[in-house]
Amino acid sequence: MLSGTDDLTTYTFNTGVAKHTFCKATAASNAFYVPRSDPDKIDVNARCIDDIDLAALALNYFDGKNWERAMGQTVPWR
Repeated sequence: MLSGTDDLTTYTFNTGVAKHTFCKATAASNAFYVPRSDPDKIDVNARCIDDIDLAALALNYFDGKNWERAMGQTVPWR
């Protein structure tokens, strides 16, 4: 992620709104993406950040399988 956009590739699915970005050189995990549910934001995979304590992060669970219904519920980070 530090070497520039030449090593990145983006996949879109279904509606094309969500944009999942990967490092094509290493076939690594999804580094960051533009979510379909909130396309004005960018979500970052915390596992791609150096020296982060994953156990210290507060988690917000989200039903991604049924996201249309889940988006109608109150979401704590909004």
